[in-house]
Amino acid sequence: MITIVVICISFFMVTQVFNTNDNTEEPVVVDDNPSVEEFIGSIAETARKLGADNDLYASVIIAQAVLESDHGQSGLGSSPNNNLFGMKGSYQNNSVTLETSEDDGSGNMTTVMAEFRKYPSYEASLQDYVKLMRNGVSWNKDFYAGVFKSNTKSYTDATKFLTGSYATDSKYNEKLNAVIAKYDLQQYDSPVKDKKTITVADGDSLMHIAEAHNVNVTSIKQWNQLRSDRIEAGQQLNIYKY
Repeated sequence: MITIVVICISFFMVTQVFNTNDNTEEPVVVDDNPSVEEFIGSIAETARKLGADNDLYASVIIAQAVLESDHGQSGLGSSPNNNLFGMKGSYQNNSVTLETSEDDGSGNMTTVMAEFRKYPSYEASLQDYVKLMRNGVSWNKDFYAGVFKSNTKSYTDATKFLTGSYATDSKYNEKLNAVIAKYDLQQYDSPVKDKKTITVADGDSLMHIAEAHNVNVTSIKQWNQLRSDRIEAGQQLNIYKY
């Protein structure tokens, strides 16, 4: 059992903006946290390339990063640690010790302190994860061969294999599958066939644009790293076809 699912508390940063046009000065709360789609968009193309080059499902890579790092907002997953996969040990002699939780395989959680790898960037974390999948562990280089595309029928086989081998969470595959389905992450298991840029028209909404191009709203938000559903006339958006 090489890696443990990390459960860290996210610290939410909010900015209070006061309306000076009246005397009530009621604060408007602005959420400074990236959306899940914004986070996915920041790593998706790197994951797609790494997956394609290494016989891995990019969908699973991204889902693990979302789940393990609380979409980059956990203490371990955020800067300056950038550890998206709960990888233990050290990276180029850099590490951080944090509190984490382990599942005993029966759903019972215990809290322990552990040393985790500290990365200079998300890309380094993604590359190190792929290296682990491809090279296995010291006592078995084929330890993670069960996640390879060539050894599976679909991403669900890969997530099932990771349960109990990568993470001790007995429901790990169910959680990964739910993330993949919710955010349509299977799209990253295929190459991009076409990409175009559109300009938002007055009165447009993400729903309207998604319907017009036969894509999902969540995908548009990922492709453009949008924090919310709000768009403005004249704004340019990338649209992909797979």
